[in-house]
Amino acid sequence: MRQPQARGEALAVQMLRDIAVSFLRLGITAFGGPAAHIAMMEEEFVRRRGWLSHAEFLDMLGATNLIPGPNSTEMAIHIGHQRGGWKGLVVSGVCFIVPAMLIVMAAAWMYTRFGSLPSFQGIMYGIKPVIVALILQALWRLGPTALKSGILAVIGSIAAVAAMLGVSPLMILFVAGVLAAATDRIRRGSAVSAALAALRRPGIAPILEGAGAAAAIAPFSLPGLFLFFLKVGAVLYGSGYVLLAFLQADLVDRLHWITQSQLLDAVAIGQVTPGPVFTTATFIGYLLDGTTGAIVATIAIFVPGFIFVAASRPLIPRIRRSVVAGAFLDGVNIGALALLATVTLQLSRAALVDLTTVAVAAIGAPLLIYWRVNSSWLICAAGMVGFIATRWFG
Repeated sequence: MRQPQARGEALAVQMLRDIAVSFLRLGITAFGGPAAHIAMMEEEFVRRRGWLSHAEFLDMLGATNLIPGPNSTEMAIHIGHQRGGWKGLVVSGVCFIVPAMLIVMAAAWMYTRFGSLPSFQGIMYGIKPVIVALILQALWRLGPTALKSGILAVIGSIAAVAAMLGVSPLMILFVAGVLAAATDRIRRGSAVSAALAALRRPGIAPILEGAGAAAAIAPFSLPGLFLFFLKVGAVLYGSGYVLLAFLQADLVDRLHWITQSQLLDAVAIGQVTPGPVFTTATFIGYLLDGTTGAIVATIAIFVPGFIFVAASRPLIPRIRRSVVAGAFLDGVNIGALALLATVTLQLSRAALVDLTTVAVAAIGAPLLIYWRVNSSWLICAAGMVGFIATRWFG
């Protein structure tokens, strides 16, 4: 009896080791954003290793689109659980996140140490317009999928106006989801009193808006940093780029913990480094409180993803069949797209400051959209352009 048990334990350890090595490698080499990460996972774990079938992979992908959080990280967690149970769930997520976190922390250290030097500023001067182009690419790619009906287009327009007026991103996403679910039920001829009652329920809107108002007067603190990124990780739907809307609305406009220029730099670092885009939080945490702030922000933004995946694994069949959940998610997605569009306008004002930066963005956008140039190579090229332009022609 002891020999088969020992063999089983050895196989379990080997399985966890394989999971760890695979996701550590992905965490170091996975450039290009969530879509690229998911494609790399499909190639590695479906086609090459055979850990999953195509049907299982698609089920997991559908589930990640119905829960908040970073899609590619949640896919890593799903795959780890499928292969190695609860231990695999933790190992896969941690191994995918930690390499990116360490790389971003090193970049943040260099940024705080050398960021004021003209050469580094020149590199960032060239990279920032590419970040605008990257967000435009995301809008171009996600727009047709999100705009499924005229009603959703109207909801998106309302969400965009609300974002421009400074309404909390969390409130915008919630209301957009409720409106989409309510109109879907109207279209199907069902009663909508329950959905509309959610909007009228005492305390919901004041609580959501009040949280933003309280944050506006709060000085920086580690608990405040943790709670902010925990909230973002728990409610953020859509592309990782939608993270910008939350960072812009809270950390730049309300709290004034970072400047818009620092936000652009954080996004640039998140793009040029491998792994999850959400490690932008690592960079911001480092700017605010060094290594401690970086670790606190990283843990806070990723913890909800582990919880949501663990909770949703048994519910995947029900979630995917739910009409109400699908309609609500449609609304949340269109709200996220509206937030993304409005924050693009704000960031454009800070990034497109002269003919050179406009040209970089104008060239970068079609290269990304039509020729699908790897974003990492484009960012590197833009950084060289910025360095040359400021050093020899500035």
